[in-house]
Formats: sequence, C-alpha cells, structure tokens
Amino acid sequence: MAELTALESKIGEVLGLAMAAQDATSKVDKLVEEEGEHDDLRATLQQMAKEAKETEERTTQLASELDGKKTAILEKARETKQEATEMMSTYLGDDADALDGFEFLTMAEAGEVGHWSIVEVLAQRARDARTSTLVQWAKPI
Repeated sequence: MAELTALESKIGEVLGLAMAAQDATSKVDKLVEEEGEHDDLRATLQQMAKEAKETEERTTQLASELDGKKTAILEKARETKQEATEMMSTYLGDDADALDGFEFLTMAEAGEVGHWSIVEVLAQRARDARTSTLVQWAKPI
C-alpha cells in the first residue's frame, strides 16, 4: 500500500469522520424518535446526515485524484470510522437518551472542525489548491 503524506493521512481521517457522522446522526435520530415528537430536531439530523454524505463523496473524489493513494486513504478512512464508532458506542450506551446523543454530536462536530483546520494548514503548506477548495466548502458545515 502507498505511503501517505501527513496531508493525505488527514484527508483519510476527515473522510472517516464523515462516514462515521452518517452513522452517528442515524443513531441519534433513533434516540430522538424514541422520545416522541421532535420533527425539528429530526430535520436537523437529516440535514447533518446529508451534509456528511456529501462530504464523504467530495472527499472520496479528491482521494481518487491523488495518484496511487486512493486505496491507502480509504484504508485510513475505515480505521478512523472504526475508532469514531467505538467512541460513539462507549458514549451512547444502552441508557443513552436524545440529549446524550446531541452531546456526542457536539463533541464529534468540534473534532471534525479541528481536523479540517489541520487539513487546511497542511494544504496551504503543500500549495494544494484542490484540497484547499474542499476545505473551504467543508469547514463551514
């Protein structure tokens, strides 16, 4: 498998976080549903899942444009997704409620913004316009 640069490794991490975010929003949506009428919260969760899916798609597209690195980046993404999923399972145990779910999503979103900020700096240092463009799109989400 190809050796990844620091930037490519971080691209894999943000990709994995986007993958995990889709699972997390689904899990929290189920917690909200169990508690009853919260259509506004569920709409927010659906929007978050949609944004995470688009982030995954755009980041996968970027990875496919990096010569010979897509497989290694996707492997890094799978590792990161697994780690995030384990964290979610620990945080959102059997007794979790919707508030716990939103607390977890708040922490996850903060972590994701931090990762995108690192990608931004690394992309600037590498003068990588493609990645910088993706960061400018993803970071505000």
